[in-house]
Amino acid sequence: MATKLRVVVLGAGFGGLELTTILSEKIGDRLDLTLIDQSDSFFFGFSKFDIMFGHKTAEQVRVYYKNIVKPGVKFVRDTITRIDPIAKQVSTHSGTTYEADILVVALGADYDVTATPGLAEAGNEFYSFSGAERLRELLPTFSKGNVIVGVCSAPFKCPPAPSEAALLMHDYLVKRGIRKDCTISIVMPFGLPIPPSPDTSLALLDAFAERDITFIPKHVVKTINPSRKAAILDDGTEMPFDLFLGIPKHRVPRVVEESGMTVNGWIPVSKVNLKTQYPGVYAIGDVNSVGTPKAGVFAEGAAKVAAESIVADFERGEEPAPYKGNGICYIEFGDGRVGQVSVDFFSGPSPFGTYTKASGEIVADKEYFGSSRVSRWFGL
Repeated sequence: MATKLRVVVLGAGFGGLELTTILSEKIGDRLDLTLIDQSDSFFFGFSKFDIMFGHKTAEQVRVYYKNIVKPGVKFVRDTITRIDPIAKQVSTHSGTTYEADILVVALGADYDVTATPGLAEAGNEFYSFSGAERLRELLPTFSKGNVIVGVCSAPFKCPPAPSEAALLMHDYLVKRGIRKDCTISIVMPFGLPIPPSPDTSLALLDAFAERDITFIPKHVVKTINPSRKAAILDDGTEMPFDLFLGIPKHRVPRVVEESGMTVNGWIPVSKVNLKTQYPGVYAIGDVNSVGTPKAGVFAEGAAKVAAESIVADFERGEEPAPYKGNGICYIEFGDGRVGQVSVDFFSGPSPFGTYTKASGEIVADKEYFGSSRVSRWFGL
């Protein structure tokens, strides 16, 4: 029997799960794949709003990795402590060392709350699971004042999320009967909420105007003053707040930085097939600098191309078509309506996007987006 292909996948998010699934489907009987993640469960990024606003419990949105049963695949819960991209070796907290023929780094981006002075002391972040859980307890205690949704640095995951947070906060305050006692502002580093899609941006700006939400473009929050409860922007402007919802600075996990793979903070890869400069090593999803947004759907698209490239090399077959850098994102507009934007980053001379108007019908599409992937990745 031919030697099995040893693949080690670091990180079980959108990218790691999709790549693992494809390799199992294509070469499962000739595959020895180890999927490593420090968590015991997966959750969709958009579910943080369900947790934050009390629509679902944490347990309702978790999907456990123990459910993964696929030919040629073994899931290991452990923390990566060392990555050697030259030897394609990985060490973990448990003391285990893994050697691979193919190494796939899909560890995503970490949140550096400490990079924004005062954020940990006086602000909140809703991007992490724990941050959303804390806000679930905090929000019912908020009764009046200024709410700021502030981006602290770019790039950041899921570019529509700050806009969604502001719109859903509006709904939340209306439901509690305190919206008239509050202001909502959103600070974004872009000139438009969704730069590649002017139509989507216009729809969001109209939604902000209708709800009296102040949009502050082309700025980020540099520091938080805990004593004055003020957000200080990059131009020195001070914005007083009673509730600050921050999007922290993103960075590669420390173990990735220590591996020597990064350039200017992220792992450079080929736009064609997501290969790094190290033979047999790929980087997919938020950890790389390929040029697409840091969002699950783009990690999934990259995983498809990387997986097909791995299969082609293993079977000496034809290389897949280049990565297109395209994907669909759903955007919560509040009031039970969801919009959709389809964005393409690499097909034309510049990124472009098309918008599907927010409606109740797209809510079902978004739900299917989630359930279909749970079925595909976990067999549930």
